Amino acid sequence: MAEQLNKFEKARVIGARALQLASGAPPLVSIPKGTVSAVDVAFLEYDKDVLPLVVIREEKA
Repeated sequence: MAEQLNKFEKARVIGARALQLASGAPPLVSIPKGTVSAVDVAFLEYDKDVLPLVVIREEKA
């Protein structure tokens, strides 16, 4: 992602992507042999910066 995410945003994005993958969404990276968890695939996608999710932050007043 272009911006650095804090730990809560990162957890939310990876969790949302893992849910998508578990529901049948196609992975956006090649999956290594032995990987069985949707969370592991979501982490791989995060590390390769290919997650199809965006974090929108509200501006502080």
